[in-house]
Amino acid sequence: MPEPKPWDETTGSGAISGAGTGGPMDLAVDEGTTLEKAPGGPDGAGPTGKPRSLWSDAWRDLRRNPVFIISGLVILFLVIIAIWPSLIADQDPLNCDLAKAQEGSQPGHPFGFDGQGCDVYTRTVYGARTSVTVGVLSTLGVSLLGGVLGGLAGFFGGAWDAVLSRITDVFFGIPVVLGGLVFLSVVTSSTVWPVIGFIVLLGWPQIARIARGSVITAKQNDYVQAARALGASNSRMMLRHIMPNAIAPVIVVATIALGTYISLEATLSYLGVGLKPPAVSWGIDISAASQYVRNAPHMLLWPAGALAVTVLAFIMLGDAVRDALDPKLR
Repeated sequence: MPEPKPWDETTGSGAISGAGTGGPMDLAVDEGTTLEKAPGGPDGAGPTGKPRSLWSDAWRDLRRNPVFIISGLVILFLVIIAIWPSLIADQDPLNCDLAKAQEGSQPGHPFGFDGQGCDVYTRTVYGARTSVTVGVLSTLGVSLLGGVLGGLAGFFGGAWDAVLSRITDVFFGIPVVLGGLVFLSVVTSSTVWPVIGFIVLLGWPQIARIARGSVITAKQNDYVQAARALGASNSRMMLRHIMPNAIAPVIVVATIALGTYISLEATLSYLGVGLKPPAVSWGIDISAASQYVRNAPHMLLWPAGALAVTVLAFIMLGDAVRDALDPKLR
């Protein structure tokens, strides 16, 4: 029986052929080439292979959420007419004609006239400016004050945390409407600033408590402990590592609260302690129309409907943002 030669051409060529047409070396090269040329990374990674962040995932979900799209379009429309109400209303909301008081819809006046003969359509459009201004500025003030105080209390703890917790408990015990009646009854200004100041004064404890709990949770993560061990300063840990991961709950609560603040302004104006004439507000118009609701229901229908749609839009937007930023739903 012939012994195989160590340099047999057939065996050698077969070994070379096997390694060159699918052997282990070529298989590894092919797999590496495939991974490099793949247009997308593994699950949880973007097109460049980098892992997606919470914010990018949230934005992707929001773009596919019809609730977010509808509420966002409504809010965008409200913001536009709040900045430029003359785009869709070419009359003066304070230009009234008593001869047309309580009259219904007419050409050029689709919503009719109120008890003073003012055009209801024009006043409804200009009332959006007041509501959006109060809602946005109050939310910014509440978020800034409550977020800073709550974040510092959660980060440092100790006596600062204990004092802030007791102060928030006191503010939570104050009824909002009753506090508004007492606080705003001594104010004679007809601008939005007293109302905004009152909302910020009573609204910050809620945001502070949310921010405190979120910071306490975030600072216990491993990356924060690693940054502390590497000698990072308190300001760097707070701004670079804790706040970006603790701000999501604050954004959700603030977005939902914005609609509540708009409703609160209308309530206080309805009670006569919020905005006062000659300011144009949905709350003022609802209060004036309440005594004519049987004879001229259109005076109440349009400003009340605009208020309801606005508050609903902001609440729906907040719900959509909450669902997108909640990691438990992923």
